[in-house]
Amino acid sequence: MRIFLLSVGLFFSLVASTQLQYPPTKKVAVQDAYFGTTIADPYRWLEDDNSEETKTWVQAQNTVTAEYLSRIPFRAAVKNRLSQLWNYPKYGSPRQEGAYYYFSKNDGLQNQSVLYRQKGLDGTPEVFLDPNRFSADGTVALAGLSFSKNARYAAYQIASSGSDWQEAIIMDLRSGQRVDDTIRYIKFSGIAWQGDKGFYYSRYPVPDANSKLSKQNQFHKVYFHTIGTQQESDLLIYEDNEHPLRNVGAEVTEDERFLILSTTEGTSGNELWVKDLKQTAASFTCLIEGFKTEPDVIDHNGKGILLVRTNQDAPNYKVVLIDPKRPAVSNWVTVIAEKQEVLQSVGTAGGYLFCSYLKDASTKVYQYTYSGKLVREIQLPGLGTASGFSGKMDQQSFFYTFTSYTYPPTIFNYDIKSGVSSVFRKTETAFDSEAYETKQVFFTSKDGTKVPMFITGKRGFQLDGTNPVLLYGYGGFNIAQTPGFSISNAFWLEQGGLYVVVNLRGGNEYGEAWHKGGMLASKQNVFDDFIGAAEYLIANRYTNKNLLAIRGGSNGGLLVGACMTQRPDLFRVALPAVGVLDMLRYHLFTIGWAWAVEYGRSDVADQFQYLIKYSPLHRLQDGISYPATLITTADHDDRVVPAHSFKFAARLQEAHRGDAPVLIRIETKAGHGAGKPTSKQIEEAADIWSFVMQNLGMVIK
Repeated sequence: MRIFLLSVGLFFSLVASTQLQYPPTKKVAVQDAYFGTTIADPYRWLEDDNSEETKTWVQAQNTVTAEYLSRIPFRAAVKNRLSQLWNYPKYGSPRQEGAYYYFSKNDGLQNQSVLYRQKGLDGTPEVFLDPNRFSADGTVALAGLSFSKNARYAAYQIASSGSDWQEAIIMDLRSGQRVDDTIRYIKFSGIAWQGDKGFYYSRYPVPDANSKLSKQNQFHKVYFHTIGTQQESDLLIYEDNEHPLRNVGAEVTEDERFLILSTTEGTSGNELWVKDLKQTAASFTCLIEGFKTEPDVIDHNGKGILLVRTNQDAPNYKVVLIDPKRPAVSNWVTVIAEKQEVLQSVGTAGGYLFCSYLKDASTKVYQYTYSGKLVREIQLPGLGTASGFSGKMDQQSFFYTFTSYTYPPTIFNYDIKSGVSSVFRKTETAFDSEAYETKQVFFTSKDGTKVPMFITGKRGFQLDGTNPVLLYGYGGFNIAQTPGFSISNAFWLEQGGLYVVVNLRGGNEYGEAWHKGGMLASKQNVFDDFIGAAEYLIANRYTNKNLLAIRGGSNGGLLVGACMTQRPDLFRVALPAVGVLDMLRYHLFTIGWAWAVEYGRSDVADQFQYLIKYSPLHRLQDGISYPATLITTADHDDRVVPAHSFKFAARLQEAHRGDAPVLIRIETKAGHGAGKPTSKQIEEAADIWSFVMQNLGMVIK
């Protein structure tokens, strides 16, 4: 396939010849007062996702969007190539449970990956769980899997249509049969087993069926389910009715000595409580008071002391020993001191610690003893992302995965004693990875901060200002954007595009200081970084503004919405996906309240002042020519409710005065992204890339 760029004049004539008529959206007289400022909210009615009026509006918008996309002459060719690229075997790393190894596999175009098991590494694989049998259209997905201590039972979690609500089903591994009732109303929870007796899990009260996808989530609680009993008899372990807007999760140390509770008031900061399960009369004691730091328990050292990863007095994190009987900070013992690089996670296996650090957004892994002695650095294939450094205490080896932008996920078997990594399974695709390269560059943001970004394209691409660019970012919630392979992005690279990822402030690429530099009153730094990246790419002739598209999802959708409203002149195409776009009301829906520690809230005077300045919905101005925009969301998104995208689309279509299309694509039976079946992923990717290419003046052959 070859890519051709149309002349700018021809491009504009094509766009102008297909003027769109957007569905009419009624406006209502709704206003809110914020500290002396009155804010109109004329599209408030779109927040009711159950109303017939909203459903009619959704259908009308989807009709217009579908008609526009169907007129793109090369869309069928885009989908065909995406289907070809997607059709390759995809494996997950094996995990050992009892006599079996369990792993996931997708033959290529299966809607959901199938879970297999085999006895030993040389055994014959057999199907253990096939989520494709859960539903006819592949919209019910496996959301979690946990095994009891002696691999007697397994509990698997399923989610429908992309919702965060989950159910857990318990299976007897000897008979292969379900053993008791389905455990319902689980949300934001793992499964923590205690022997083969049962497990701890977190759930909310029974939700109202009509509002379960939008109503604010309150009163998270921890229960213990005993195998062979009904959920109604589950034992309540923890509740906090004085703080309904807190979440709580439970973990058990590998040796089952300690039960750990982690409570949060948002997405940053948590408090740890601990209970000694060997002491039958013991109660929970506070290990680390919250919510100013982000500690997590790594393991019990076998002597009544807990190993903990913490950023207490260490923004890049360190590992300490804490005695639950003497938990004061003054009694902590540092095992692994803070480094210049951020300590992202600590895994355990074979009696060792495996510490994963980030060096300029790429993984570095070191093996330590439990006493903090460095054993070795694990040699990785290059710049990229490695994950999976964990196993059981008695294991001699484990599997991990390495990937980068041009390196499809490869599974390695790591020998703990020798430190040797050997390729266990290499991914084979129709994409010629060797024909592409990734460069890391650094640019200076508006306030003088040095910011890195990864640029991936065909080897030897020219700096002549004619490269189509997809610029991607996230910038929030302490989440790093590290190199990873995407078959959808591989299609873009094949078309001669550059794929650029910016390591914005707000993430944790450089520890808590980097995170705080892009949150609350400093959130504008994130947008300045992204805009600065675009300006750098143009100034250094990677591209020009007529060939520049921007993309981001969730918090990244906020990023795109903010940047396209602050600098509509800088970008040709904008792709805000499942975005947080109404910064004045986000906290009123589902789990939105938990993001207040990141964003602030509009009902706090000083926080309202900076939220209103960048809230994408409220930044839109009449008469402005905005970039060609394809907003994407889904009807079952109960993380960032679709009302954000609905209201933004309605206001954008009202305000926009340019020729470029401003559309919304609303997926059905899908959510925030997790568990989306392959068929829906390919359809969405075909629509997005076709929209991008059409509006950058590209064609495909």
